[in-house]
Amino acid sequence: MSQQQISLPAKLINGGIAGIVGVTCVFPIDLAKTRLQNQRRGQQVYKSMMDCLVKTVRSEGYFGMYRGAAVNLTLVTPEKAIKLAANDFFRHHLAKDGKGLTVFKEMLAGCGAGTCQVIVTTPMEMLKIQLQDAGRLAAQQQKPVMMTPTKLVATNAVLSRSFNSGMVISAPRAVSATQIAKELLQTHGIQGLYKGLGATLMRDVPFSIVYFPLFANLNRLGKPSPEESSPFYWAFLSGCAAGSTAAVAVNPCDVVKTRLQSLNKGASEETYSGVVDCVSKIMQKEGPSAFLKGAGCRALVIAPLFGIVQVMYFVGVGEYILDNSPLRFLGP
Repeated sequence: MSQQQISLPAKLINGGIAGIVGVTCVFPIDLAKTRLQNQRRGQQVYKSMMDCLVKTVRSEGYFGMYRGAAVNLTLVTPEKAIKLAANDFFRHHLAKDGKGLTVFKEMLAGCGAGTCQVIVTTPMEMLKIQLQDAGRLAAQQQKPVMMTPTKLVATNAVLSRSFNSGMVISAPRAVSATQIAKELLQTHGIQGLYKGLGATLMRDVPFSIVYFPLFANLNRLGKPSPEESSPFYWAFLSGCAAGSTAAVAVNPCDVVKTRLQSLNKGASEETYSGVVDCVSKIMQKEGPSAFLKGAGCRALVIAPLFGIVQVMYFVGVGEYILDNSPLRFLGP
């Protein structure tokens, strides 16, 4: 990221546009990632990313691939703004006398940015995962499964209203993010929306520690001279490479976070009391390879998303809008 200061309104616009475009393009892959990560051994509904997308379209229609997208589109602007603005803020204050940052200080700035963003990321991911995983649970229930009354009581109230004791053959009733959020707030308070906060921190802080320094150094290689910016295509490729690398590196944490934040479980699927319990049970029942579930999908989601973000910063859409509209008084 450049050391040049950019106004917060411009960051909001750049992050918002990049997030909306990126999420719209890659959300179906993100949905496949969530469903693949939540599958247990012996209960696989989907064989691969493409198999998941094809079955989703067949059973839920084209827009079934965008379950939970509204939550992301609503919250992606503040999430991206916080992440990018915090990174710039920490980089600016860690730099001394205009000198370049060491890799350690770049990692420290990324750590601060990742910590700040979970304020928005955790509730967003919490709601998105419930909506994304509903189709997998519905597909799994197409095969009759006997459930005991105890198991039924343990099932999440919002997503289990269509279940009756005994034979389960119908899909659960569709719910919205608003319904889920309301139910969580009523039953668990604000902390209900922050279930999996520890796992989200475990994922997002290391991601930012890897991503921001890697992007800065890759992008620096494309500069014709220290005073000039790298070409836009180089910024895009650097964002893609850094994003996919960081995504794969922290995928085990993403698997744990996804499992912890999935309120509704399929038949015979275990529950977890926390991060350590989740890691232990996955290792015992599914082996180390389970922590790489959805890694390819996640890389395909993150790469273009962060490539687009860097292009938005390169082009300066936010700055252009502020300079050529009545909103220019919001600038620095």
